[in-house]
Amino acid sequence: MKLGLALIAAAVGAFSTPALAQQQQNCGARETVVERLSSKYGESRQSIGMATKGRVVEVFASQDTGTWTITITMPNGTMCLVASGQSFENVDEPAKPAGIRS
Repeated sequence: MKLGLALIAAAVGAFSTPALAQQQQNCGARETVVERLSSKYGESRQSIGMATKGRVVEVFASQDTGTWTITITMPNGTMCLVASGQSFENVDEPAKPAGIRS
């Protein structure tokens, strides 16, 4: 599953430093957060990518309920929720060659 790069870039931009991310109340041990996303919302990891400074961006979603969550995990194992919502859909849009406009 591929999620629009703009959405991931916006999520990463929201947490430009680990200190900012850890100030948010929606952070915890990665294992605990992943378990809660699974047990409470039925979400599983749909995509993953590396961000700057060793941070990992992941998208979790449920095909059954349509809920989705974007997270960032810091090198120390702290995972923070960046965004969440409804109406998740898988899309697999091929990239257009540079210079091609739609």
